[in-house]
Amino acid sequence: MIPTQALKYIKRIQVKTSRLVTEAFSGQYHSVFKGRGMEFDEVRTYQPGDDIRLIDWNVTARMGGEPFIKKFVEERELTLMFLLDLSQSLSFATVNQLKRNLAAEICSVLAFSAIKNNDKVGLITFTDKIEKFIPPAKGLKHVLLLIREAIYFKSDGRGTNISLAIEYLTQVIKRKTIVFIISDFFANDYEKPLSIANKRHDIIAVTITDPAELSLPDVGIVEFIDPESGNGFLVDSSSAAFKKEYKERSLQKMQKRTKSFLATKVDHIEVFTDRPYIHTIIKFFKMRQRRALR
Repeated sequence: MIPTQALKYIKRIQVKTSRLVTEAFSGQYHSVFKGRGMEFDEVRTYQPGDDIRLIDWNVTARMGGEPFIKKFVEERELTLMFLLDLSQSLSFATVNQLKRNLAAEICSVLAFSAIKNNDKVGLITFTDKIEKFIPPAKGLKHVLLLIREAIYFKSDGRGTNISLAIEYLTQVIKRKTIVFIISDFFANDYEKPLSIANKRHDIIAVTITDPAELSLPDVGIVEFIDPESGNGFLVDSSSAAFKKEYKERSLQKMQKRTKSFLATKVDHIEVFTDRPYIHTIIKFFKMRQRRALR
């Protein structure tokens, strides 16, 4: 049974993200993500300006020579899959909220957008192993289940294996799907499986970063503990030399991550825990709209 406090938190997430979907994403989700293709709808009489390649010659012959064309509509129903990183590095925060909670909130916004358009939503949670798979389905009850798992699921693993998550996705989801991988991408050797999967699916990487991961605050002598390995060591955060090296390494890590997405042609949404994420997602949607019109 879910604790009362947990249910209240899930309800707050539902109210907040539902409002964001209504106010900020009205119409954008539908135009950004296309259906799987075109399906036959009906035949109608030919009108000047119609594409003559769409003429149905069999119907035209049966109707005494009056031309009829085939009308097609977009096969609208989509499937969204979330690959959600639950490794220990996501249980980190120096401002606002844990990276994991922010990731769950982003899942909520996108999931509510999906069900509002009658699309299916599914979830794969992972660490250094596959933690849980919830097959795609529709409806509010299903989305609330996803949100609950995203927030409260207790993972067994500590590390991050994005390659494993992508390979599992390709095994369980065969049809073309929109895939949001939500992680800090603190992992290695995921470029090849990411590139292969992106040829079948429409993959979007959502990276979540805390400001302390970019620039170390001056708090004197502190112990650093790697949340995924459990190893710890002492550092002097007031040392100018150490802070410079820390910042340079952090920037290199981010640049390497961005280059990986460019090389694999995967769209990228960069989210920070100290900035409103909704503006970043709206900006991404608008970019996708512009690209679709080219």
